[in-house]
Parts: sequence; C-alpha cells; structure tokens
Amino acid sequence: MSADAYKKQAAEAAAALVGPEMTLGLGTGSTAAHFIAALALRARGGLYVKGAPTSDDTARKAAAAGIDLIEPDETTIIDLAVDGTDEVDGALTLIKGGGGALLREKIVANAARRFVVIADASKKVAQLGKFPLPVEIDRFAFALTVRAVREALADLGYARAEVRLRAGAAGAAFLSDGGNFILDCALARIDDARTLDSALKKIPGVIETGLFIGMADEVILAGPEGLERLKP
Repeated sequence: MSADAYKKQAAEAAAALVGPEMTLGLGTGSTAAHFIAALALRARGGLYVKGAPTSDDTARKAAAAGIDLIEPDETTIIDLAVDGTDEVDGALTLIKGGGGALLREKIVANAARRFVVIADASKKVAQLGKFPLPVEIDRFAFALTVRAVREALADLGYARAEVRLRAGAAGAAFLSDGGNFILDCALARIDDARTLDSALKKIPGVIETGLFIGMADEVILAGPEGLERLKP
C-alpha cells in the first residue's frame, strides 16, 4: 500500500472517535483531508458535527463535504482536534507546519479537550529534526528576525543549520493564512526540543514554532503492520 493509503486508514480510525454534535478542530494537509472525507461519509449517514478549520484550504474542503463551519469565540468548546504531523518521536513531540498552518493548528490544538494526531507510520522517528523545523515570523524587518534565529540556533549548537525563507508561487515568499512568513530550519537533529522552542520564541518577530510539545493526547499511525496507537 502507498503512504497515502495508510494516511487514509489513520484518518478513518480517528473519524470513528467522533460523536454526534461534536465541535471539531480540523487540521490542515493531506492527512487531515482524508479525515474530512471520512467525516463526510459519516455525515451522509446522519452524523452532525461542526468544524473549526485551521486554514482556508481546510475550510473549503470541509464546506464542500457538507460540514458546518464555525468561527470560535470565548464560549467555544472544541471537543476533539484531529491533525497530521511531519514527524513524531517516542515522547509524542511533533514537528508540524509543512503545510504552512502551524500557528492556527497550534491555537486549535491547544484549545481542544482532546488532540489526536494521524499519520502514516513513516512519520514516527527516533530523533526529531530530519524534517526542517518551520518557524512562523512577522514580515516587518524580517531579515533582522532571520539573523536573530540564526544566532540563537548557533548558540544552541546548530551552527551549520540552514535557515531559509519558504518560497511560494511564482518565486514570491510563501505567506501563511495569517499573512506571515515561514522559515524552514534544517537542523538535521533536535536533541532538546523544549530548549529550542523556548529560545526561538524569545526572539521578537518569531510568532510560533512548529514544535508541538506535550500537546498530543494520542497518535494514530497506519503502516504495513496495521494501526499503532501511541499515548503519552
């Protein structure tokens, strides 16, 4: 089976966790799209849910699937958030943001009563860092922020890290749905995710990092050996 088929399996397993009248946090990316498709099947069978999308792309997919969308306010309770990941280690620390929605994904995941991550088994790693770490930054004087990020990484022992501004269509810089730039930091290996996350967030101009630490309540992986469910 292909990686995409395994993503679909994991998404269908997560869709089975959804109950009637739930308010759901809907992640972004190819695996989250499979989750939305699985919800659409259940909705045709009579299940009613509401969704809080983490990106404009997810909003379009969810609306097309017939899922009612909400704009969360202070009274909103998100029962379950489901999203994919770019990497996950044995402590359930994640690297996310390959799709460029890391800030909104983290806001929704943090607000959810339960955060479930779905992925194909290849996303499970012994050591985080092979996937470049996304860092969302403000556009104002962004070159100064880039310099500060490089200096902070060097101070932490990542002197050879490659920090690149993510490119979008037609050569222009990629913009998140919030209108921010994203840096992709190729570190090769992350030994202390908490220290790295804290150091980067102290930099004025850094809005959020793609490190999701202590947030996942469950990770559902699908691969040749079947489904694997990881919990803290």
